[in-house]
Amino acid sequence: MPFLIKDIGPMAAGVPFFMGSRALGPGVPAAHDSDLMRRFRAAGLVTLGLTTMPELGLCFATEPVRFGPARNPWDLDRGAGGSSGGAAALVAAGAVPLAHASDGAGSIRIPAACCGLVGLKPSRGRLPCGPDLGESALGMADAFALTRTVRDTAHLLDAVQGPGVGEKYTAPPPARPYAEEPTREPRRLRVAITTKPWSDAPVNPEVAAAAEHAARLLQQQGHHVEEASPVVDWDAVIHALVVTQTAFLGAIFQRAPRPPDPALLEGVSRRVLEQAARLSALDLLAAFDAQNRVTRSVAAFFTRYDLLVSPTMAQLPAPHGTIRYDDPSHTLETFVRSMFDYAPFTPPFNVTGQPAISLPLGRSTGGLPIGVQLVAAYGREDLLLGIAGRLEQAAPWRRHADTLFR
Repeated sequence: MPFLIKDIGPMAAGVPFFMGSRALGPGVPAAHDSDLMRRFRAAGLVTLGLTTMPELGLCFATEPVRFGPARNPWDLDRGAGGSSGGAAALVAAGAVPLAHASDGAGSIRIPAACCGLVGLKPSRGRLPCGPDLGESALGMADAFALTRTVRDTAHLLDAVQGPGVGEKYTAPPPARPYAEEPTREPRRLRVAITTKPWSDAPVNPEVAAAAEHAARLLQQQGHHVEEASPVVDWDAVIHALVVTQTAFLGAIFQRAPRPPDPALLEGVSRRVLEQAARLSALDLLAAFDAQNRVTRSVAAFFTRYDLLVSPTMAQLPAPHGTIRYDDPSHTLETFVRSMFDYAPFTPPFNVTGQPAISLPLGRSTGGLPIGVQLVAAYGREDLLLGIAGRLEQAAPWRRHADTLFR
């Protein structure tokens, strides 16, 4: 089956990766396959090439200066989301049926929402991240894929799930193959619905309406649905993600064969590496403390509810140039705040390590895809795939995707 891998690297032996950056010149070839890449190959996936991403993978818009923007097949003047925007654009356009993607604050779910795809961020420890990493982005990022259907997501998860040897985190094994979940009759669930972000970001009414419609579908299927939301310390979420990912990327470039030329980095990338040079061990410990506070609070919510329904993003897919990653006037704080205003619903679940999936359950009046996010307790991909399968039957999105190819 044809397949594509994200330019995040290192993934496949001998294949150069660029991380979307001019600063990596001709690219850095991977010395060997990652554990996940070996599983992709064993599943019968044949890699055709790399998909583009924003520089360093730090933006919800895929518009690297080096390669140019990934255009949304639904509207070429709008972005495909980020950081797995190149993967999303190609899967949505029908170039491949599925593609590798990764998610450090929403980078699978946001491109899925922008491009009308299924995007699952697995639980921390569900997939291997070795042998070169003990944890990806200090535990905040997970890799998997973008697909068009729940069935494809479930089958691929069966093929590649499970920890590698020596993994730091190990998610509980599934009770049965994930491929069985979308057609199983689920038990009656306790479902919470929220359209209010944990920041003060505004939410587009059409986006909120899509999440509310999904909640009504679940209620019609017999589940108990009510408005509720976990208590989330938003400043702690931002602190945990910014410090850990800044430290992670700083370490990558410190270990590189040659330091990157700052003149070849985009505006926000320069701010990231400047901050990385100033971080101390105490800063990292404070970030892990923030992660712990968020995780404890959100986990308590999922002792009372089985599922949380929310929008995936707060806005419709943005026109190119909206987020401005290469803007030299951005500080790291102003950039992060503006980016998370665009998509405030996804980042907390990278901090907590819970599984979350974006489903293309809505369409705007202008015909743009709208994603709805479902979140479950740690290790419960089975529950997400079961409910996603029922929603796919109730509101089949393939009828919308078919219009893209006419």
